[in-house]
Amino acid sequence: MNAADQAGDLLKQIGDTRKILHNSKLWIIAVGSVLIGCSGCRGQIASTGLEVQMEDYSKARSHFQTHLVRHGSAPQPGETLHAPAGAQQVVYSKTPSLVAWITPLQRGSQSRNSTNAGTKKPAVLFLHGGFAIGDDDWQMAQPYRDAGYVVMMPVLRGENGQTGDYSMFYDEVKDVVSAADYLAARPDVDPKHIYLAGHSVGGTLALLTAMTTTRFRAAVAFSGSPDQIAWTKPRPEVVPFDKSNLREYRMRSPIAFATSFKCPVRMYYGSVELFFGPLSRHMATLAKQKNLDVEAIQVPGNHFTAVPAAMLKSIAFFRSK
Repeated sequence: MNAADQAGDLLKQIGDTRKILHNSKLWIIAVGSVLIGCSGCRGQIASTGLEVQMEDYSKARSHFQTHLVRHGSAPQPGETLHAPAGAQQVVYSKTPSLVAWITPLQRGSQSRNSTNAGTKKPAVLFLHGGFAIGDDDWQMAQPYRDAGYVVMMPVLRGENGQTGDYSMFYDEVKDVVSAADYLAARPDVDPKHIYLAGHSVGGTLALLTAMTTTRFRAAVAFSGSPDQIAWTKPRPEVVPFDKSNLREYRMRSPIAFATSFKCPVRMYYGSVELFFGPLSRHMATLAKQKNLDVEAIQVPGNHFTAVPAAMLKSIAFFRSK
């Protein structure tokens, strides 16, 4: 089957493109028609012009500041924020003011400033897909709660009517780090056993955050995008910066900093995902050349149907670390 037939078969299987339903509006979050070949890739990544950077990602962030040409909210309409059943809504950042959904403290738990080693649990910071959060995102992370993890799901700047400018995978990393700090301070959370996970857009942010901080014991991405030049090609409207500035794309593309991971990482992708598979495998190869514990793992299914099985694999992975 050639590439065109594969793309056509993929579109037939998953209904033209992969979508999330938020507030009765469809948001396209994944790629079905952009095929990137990585055979023989070395310094240059595929055909997009990105190059593997020798500088550590966190250091590169310390002297880079994104310049947005469009300010405002995230490009996906979001519903009014109300904590779904089984979650508590908390403020985790004051500047900008941001909220998150989190597993409620059990009755009898002590204050945030107290310590009680006997009640501390491992936790998962889960980053939702798309550019808005909904109850379905909270449900997606149910296996982590069933496995005994405290789960926190942050809403990021510009999403669902929150303050701050959407920047497409850059300043949002700061929000994820702030959420991790909040989670680590919870009296029922073991700060040495905090794990990071994300789906799609959230998977991309999980990869970038795992390159930024040593907070996490391990991290996983479910169909995160390694290369934002390729990822934004069919959706240029989501780009809030100067599209001619290669460095802006580079600072948002995990594959350009594949040797910067600061914890073990697993990248899961669906067996019919023509975009995420090749780039994820290539990024894992680059990371392993520096002896980093990074793997790209194929799971049967598409952008959504592969997630349940991949999440069970991620739980086993977290428990091994």
